[in-house]
Amino acid sequence: QAWGVGSPVFAYRKEGSPPPEQALAALAAGQWGVVSAAQLAALGFSAAGVTRRVQAGRLHRLHRGVYAVGHRSLAVQGRWLAAVLACGPGAVLSHRSAAHWNLLATSATRVDVTAARGRRGAPGIRLHRSRSLDAQDTTTHQGIPITTVAKTMLDLAAALPAHRLERALAQAERLHLYDHAALTQIIERANGHRGQRALQHAVAQEPAFTRSDLEARLLALTRQHGLPAPLVNHILAAPDHPRLEVDFCWPAHQLIVETDTYQTHGTRADFEHDRRKDAALAAAGYTVIRFTDQTRPAEIATRLRALLRR
Repeated sequence: QAWGVGSPVFAYRKEGSPPPEQALAALAAGQWGVVSAAQLAALGFSAAGVTRRVQAGRLHRLHRGVYAVGHRSLAVQGRWLAAVLACGPGAVLSHRSAAHWNLLATSATRVDVTAARGRRGAPGIRLHRSRSLDAQDTTTHQGIPITTVAKTMLDLAAALPAHRLERALAQAERLHLYDHAALTQIIERANGHRGQRALQHAVAQEPAFTRSDLEARLLALTRQHGLPAPLVNHILAAPDHPRLEVDFCWPAHQLIVETDTYQTHGTRADFEHDRRKDAALAAAGYTVIRFTDQTRPAEIATRLRALLRR
């Protein structure tokens, strides 16, 4: 039996089984358009036959021993699976690329893969070698071998700043992927993993559903400076505005903080909307202050401390 993804592919054709080309098309369709050399051999394609199909443009080499079928226009999942196949049996998508769980926005161009020591990487792949990757820390998601959510969080904890890790945990809870028992267990058996302490600290925090890195950084700053915990992305009412969502709210202090970035507040329409929103909140008795991604953290902490002491 050849190693692969999805249903096993056998190195011989059973009587009545589909022709190799048809079987290849079906396999590729279930694997985001990519196949491995081992899978091609299992379907009955010789090395010379693979070479002929590459020359004819029916197979396109992505990595050593990994091909796209028909064309190179792959979805990102196809690129991820190709990278996993390139790193051999037991390899899994991991680290930032395991944000395939939709836990973390990432623009990384290289694919993170964890594989056994001795495996070789390839251009475009960031290979993490593991002495032993416990089977309970791997699974399959959308047909791609991948680290579990808990293992992904542990690996991310070693690489991300605290505010981004907390945001990923909050996203996991929003998507109903958060498993406190699994996170606790993986922390306990982390055996000195670089992310162990950071994940333990993050799991102890109350998850807050921030929508941007700027929001996440501001929330982390309030904790670092021992400021009262705000309500995050809170809905409240104001005159003629029965439903207003604000980024941060301290009801006892009648204080609201809005975080602005050029990407989300960079148009004239956004500017006018924000002014109307601020006027409505002021009419309801709130003090509204705005910080941008250019505001220095020390300035934010100083202003918040003064306003929350009133």
